[in-house]
Amino acid sequence: MRIVVLVSGTGSNLQAVIDAVKAGELDVEIAAVGADREGTYGVERSSEAGLETFVVNFNSFPTRDEWDAALTARVASYAPDVVVSSGFMRIVSAEFIDTFHGRYLNTHPALLPAFPGAHGVRDAMAYGVKVTGCTVHWADAGVDTGPIIAQEAVTIEDGDTEETLHERIKVVERRLLVSTLASLAASPAS
Repeated sequence: MRIVVLVSGTGSNLQAVIDAVKAGELDVEIAAVGADREGTYGVERSSEAGLETFVVNFNSFPTRDEWDAALTARVASYAPDVVVSSGFMRIVSAEFIDTFHGRYLNTHPALLPAFPGAHGVRDAMAYGVKVTGCTVHWADAGVDTGPIIAQEAVTIEDGDTEETLHERIKVVERRLLVSTLASLAASPAS
């Protein structure tokens, strides 16, 4: 199974995938890693791992539509079976979603459909829930919507801050992403 991974930040989920592939625990080919801006640690991690990288810098395009078209073309050029949004903090267009229909995998630090959007951890804490978690799902044209593949709960502990809770969720999220990709790679449809 060929994957393209999209990152916007440090790439800790990406590193979990790289490590699992190198350890022989995950049978996927990381065709490329792309970012929406220059200077991400996720791209640096990829380069250090010997992976092909690319940047389609959001700020280099006069319009969102032009950026999205360039991103879609670049990702499609690698002929991925699955595109992984790994902390990719840009909303993509319906055209991108249509191009990779049913193949655009996203992770989210909450138990969707609760607390969608960029601040799932903060929103869960503000609401006062005692349990949150993470979700791996097929992304569609909505914000953190689409068919859920896997979820795992994380208990909010007394004294948790947004940062401490998010770190615990990230540990679970990395494991859940790797196991989901392993299941997809082992399925006959791949």
